[in-house]
Amino acid sequence: MFERRNPVSDHVASRAAAGTRDDACAAANAAAAAFPGWSDSAPAFRAGILERTAELIQRREADFVASVVAETGGAQSWARFNCELAAAILRQAATLSDRPGDVEQAGEGGAVRFRLRRQPVGVVLGIAPWNAPVILGVRAIAAPLALGNTVVLKASEMCPRTHSLIVECLLEAGLPEGAANLVTHAPEQAHDIVEALIAHPAVRRVNFTGSTRVGREVAGLCARHLKPALLELSGKAPLLVLDDADIDAAAEAAVFGAFFNLGQICMSTDRIIVDRRVADDFVAVMAAQTAALLEEEGSPGGTGRLGALVGAAATYRLSALLEDAQARGAELVVGGGIRGATMQPTILDHVNSSMRLYREEVFGPIAPVIRVSGDEEALTVANDTEYGLSAAIFSADTARARALADQLETGICHINGPTVYDDPAMPLGGVKASGYGRFGGEAGVHEFTEIRWISQRESPRDWPL
Repeated sequence: MFERRNPVSDHVASRAAAGTRDDACAAANAAAAAFPGWSDSAPAFRAGILERTAELIQRREADFVASVVAETGGAQSWARFNCELAAAILRQAATLSDRPGDVEQAGEGGAVRFRLRRQPVGVVLGIAPWNAPVILGVRAIAAPLALGNTVVLKASEMCPRTHSLIVECLLEAGLPEGAANLVTHAPEQAHDIVEALIAHPAVRRVNFTGSTRVGREVAGLCARHLKPALLELSGKAPLLVLDDADIDAAAEAAVFGAFFNLGQICMSTDRIIVDRRVADDFVAVMAAQTAALLEEEGSPGGTGRLGALVGAAATYRLSALLEDAQARGAELVVGGGIRGATMQPTILDHVNSSMRLYREEVFGPIAPVIRVSGDEEALTVANDTEYGLSAAIFSADTARARALADQLETGICHINGPTVYDDPAMPLGGVKASGYGRFGGEAGVHEFTEIRWISQRESPRDWPL
């Protein structure tokens, strides 16, 4: 067993099994044994289980909220949002249950009949993170299950109880034994567990959500074993505020995108790129909105609406980013207070490329403001990063915004909306160092099924031999 401690109180939040490589292999074996029966089950049966699981997550919301708050320091409102979106993901995945099937075509002028068959791949490994534990835990396994695969969910060592609740709900909903398997482990065992699961011959697909650093390791292991992987990794999401933008709306989106869950979201607004002609007004409005949030939240030390950072390491890293930026000329506009595992929403103005804050993923409640002159410089700065997950553009001219959106090097872009936004039916994923592959909607069919070509010759042919 190992313990997960509350990042704010340091009290024991949960205890979970410290799984071994043998446990990981046993989970993959159980999934492989359950695959024939689950893959042959009726689509309506699979859909019904996912729909009932969605209902159970909402019915057991209080259990999930208590677990998310205790294990990760997340606010109650954030935990409730996790349950709401996770249920929507399950319901959307249920609509995919009838997608594997056959498409008939003709070739050689009718001489050959082609059958294109989509079928489940086998065992899918989902590796879920702690920062949106219910949403991303569910997302790792919902579409694979709907499409007839069996799954192994490798829980985060930061929230083993929260991830175990997801599997409990699936089983309570009627999921057959072995179709979903949970592996928990102590922090120091993470690499061995992941290595064993990816190497297991029954595992045919891998999906991972987390940091680019760990994603590179997962990608390397998958490449070694020729396992296709879906990777949703770190982000450095830019929010572009053009000179004709609705300043109030842009500031509201920036506050939400930068500070929701204390910025611990892969799509969090990590750079606010503002045209100089409206920068003073924008910063003033955003500062006022942030100050009001601070007043409502109270002083550092309580979790309130925003929640806490996941641990002391995050505090040290964010403190270092603040110090480096201010030493190089950034102006602290509002916030900056840190106490224990909590941090005030913080705005830094006049951020430039000499600062670590310009390059590194923040993953905390710091909103860097970068002033630019015109659309071309805004686009250049937005693309000046190794990451490419989410982005947003605020402009009254939608044609102008769309033209810029088409040139952004990101997998996602929202016009006149925040960088933090998800719809279960839409393909979500990034480019560059933010990963590859897509969760969501029909993209899941591509990621978690195999397409096979079967031909049937109707008339003979003279072969060129």
